[in-house]
Amino acid sequence: MSFHTIIIVGNVGREPEMRFTPNGQPVTSFSVASSRSYTNQQGEKVDETIWFRISAFGKLAETCNQYLHKGSKVLVEGRLIPDKNGGPRIWQRQDGSPGASFEVTANTVRFLSARGETEPGAPLDEGLAHDDSAEIPF
Repeated sequence: MSFHTIIIVGNVGREPEMRFTPNGQPVTSFSVASSRSYTNQQGEKVDETIWFRISAFGKLAETCNQYLHKGSKVLVEGRLIPDKNGGPRIWQRQDGSPGASFEVTANTVRFLSARGETEPGAPLDEGLAHDDSAEIPF
């Protein structure tokens, strides 16, 4: 048996979008940017951002759609979903530079933003983490 988990802490990059599978199960998609800064060997400050495309299913999808907003700070625990070649999804940006996104199916989403840090009425972290172990329907 094999198992892997990825944990991401970052900010929601756009408003979540909820849709439904053909059998009626809710799916909410949103992006998360995880950033870090460091100084390279030449003494220059480097800012690095990695984007993740998150999919949440079932009750977790409904909760994410209701409470997450662009700019919300979140912790996502889930599993990577590779493309057919086993890697991230690769594309070319409008300016011609390469881009990649990592697809993640969420098992847990913790809302880390304090009330007022994003949209009015955004939830506090307390008690809003939600686990959903439902199987993906496709």
